[in-house]
Amino acid sequence: MKKRLLDVAFASEKRMNVLLFLRNGAKEMDTLLELMDTNRNSLLPQMKILEEHYLIIHYNDTYELTTIGKVVVDDMIPLLDKIGVFDIDIDYWGSRDLDFIPSPLLDKIGQLNDCKIITPHITELFSVHKSFNMDYKVSPQVYVVTTTLYPNFDSIIEELLESNVDFYYIVSQELLNKLRTEYQKEITSFINNEFFHMYVYTKKMKFLYFTFDSVHSLISAFNKKGVFDHKFMLCQGQSAVDWTKELYDHILKDSIAVTEI
Repeated sequence: MKKRLLDVAFASEKRMNVLLFLRNGAKEMDTLLELMDTNRNSLLPQMKILEEHYLIIHYNDTYELTTIGKVVVDDMIPLLDKIGVFDIDIDYWGSRDLDFIPSPLLDKIGQLNDCKIITPHITELFSVHKSFNMDYKVSPQVYVVTTTLYPNFDSIIEELLESNVDFYYIVSQELLNKLRTEYQKEITSFINNEFFHMYVYTKKMKFLYFTFDSVHSLISAFNKKGVFDHKFMLCQGQSAVDWTKELYDHILKDSIAVTEI
């Protein structure tokens, strides 16, 4: 009796790994054994199951994916990428309110594949990136979307602008009101700087904060009770930066430039 293809592909780690190793082309059995650190007697029964279900074929001790196998593997990889992200800390992800993430980005959540969940001290919230990215200051652009002010925010922005870093700053309406009341002089000075680009989001922000530059991103989402619990997701690498930039662009569409305070 034939197994369901879902079970064939996922129920055995050996079978799943064979399919993934073959996605880039045919491989000899000895190569597969070395990649999987196993022996022929252990692997052959799993190879037989894959062949019986038309996912792989072999000739002269060389194995490759069938057309059906290629279709299956093409869909396996993005699913495994998504699962890999959630497996970083399923308690974190399961307790987040993710409504602020548009559906196309949820579908690409696997791009956040080099992340960790951190709980920094309140005094380190907006400097933790410096230990993660020693070249932070030389990033040509820095983006911040926020509902809150962070410690010494004005001195941090000033330092970036003095380094000729383009600083993109999207704030909530509530935060803009606070800035107008308490930091009018500082924000006016920033607005007059060619490297400062400020916007106000016209909708309700359903997250606390996120920032990214050329090599990292830092995201703080509320939990499902709408509370900030001091947990951040810190990510590194181009795929995470690209994902966060898409989130920024999505929010920018509903934002208005602030040219005076």
